[in-house]
Amino acid sequence: MQTHLQPFQSFIDKAVERIRQDSEAVGVAAGGSWATGGMDAYSDLDLVLVRTQRIAPDVEQMRAYAATLGPMIASFRGDHVGELRLLIALYEDPLLHVDIKFVTPEEFKERVENPVILWERDLTLTRIIQESEAMYPPFDFQWTEDRIWIWIHYAALKIGRGEYFEAFDFFGFVRNVVLGPMFHLKNGGLPRGVRRAETTFGEPELTQLRQTVATPDREALLSSLGEVIRLYENLRDTLAPATLLKNTEAQQAVTAYVQAL
Repeated sequence: MQTHLQPFQSFIDKAVERIRQDSEAVGVAAGGSWATGGMDAYSDLDLVLVRTQRIAPDVEQMRAYAATLGPMIASFRGDHVGELRLLIALYEDPLLHVDIKFVTPEEFKERVENPVILWERDLTLTRIIQESEAMYPPFDFQWTEDRIWIWIHYAALKIGRGEYFEAFDFFGFVRNVVLGPMFHLKNGGLPRGVRRAETTFGEPELTQLRQTVATPDREALLSSLGEVIRLYENLRDTLAPATLLKNTEAQQAVTAYVQAL
C-alpha cells in the first residue's frame, strides 16, 4: 500500500471493526477520492454508513456514533450544504478529516456516485448498487442564466458604493457556482465547483480563471468583473443547449452598467 494511504486505511480498518458489531448496520462505503483512486496526503475521507435504524438528522446521535469510530476531537452537521445526514468530523492521531453520511438502505439508492464498499452484510449494498443508478446533479444552464445578470449587477453596486470586501466575496462564489462547473463540463468532467482545477483545466483556462481573482480595490474588481462577464458568455455560448433562453436584455443592460463604472 502507498504510504500516504496508510493513515486512511488504518482508520477504515478500525471503523469497520466497530461498525460490524452494530446489528443495525448493513454496510459502509467510501466515496470521493477513495472511490476514484485520487487520494493523496491532503485528502479527506468520505464515508457512507448504511443502517436499518435511522440516526440522522439527530446530530447528537450522529456525533455519539462517530465518536466510537476513532478519537474524534471536533464535529458539526452539514447544515451549510443542506445535508442534515452528513457529519463533518475531525479525528486525531493522525489528524484526519472524515465526512460521514448516515443513511438507510432506501436512502442509499439515491446517490451521486458509486462508492467503494468497505464492508456489507448479506451483499445489501452490492444489490442496491446493481438495482439503482448513481446520478450527479446536472449543471442547470437556465437556472444560471436566470440569475447571473442579477448577481453581476449586485456585485457592481457594491463596487460602485465602495464596499470592496463585499464585492470581493462575489468572485469566489461565481467561480465555485458558475465558472468552475462550466470549465469542468468543457473538459468532460462533473460540475464540481473548482475542485482540482489546477490539475484538470488547461493552462489557458487557468489563466482566464486567474483573471477573475481580484484584490479588494475598485480597478481590480471592475477588471475582474468584466472578465467574469466575458468568460460566462463564452462558456455559455459554447456549452449551453440550444433550448436555453438567454436574457439578452439583462445582459446588455448589466454589461453597459459595469462599463460605465
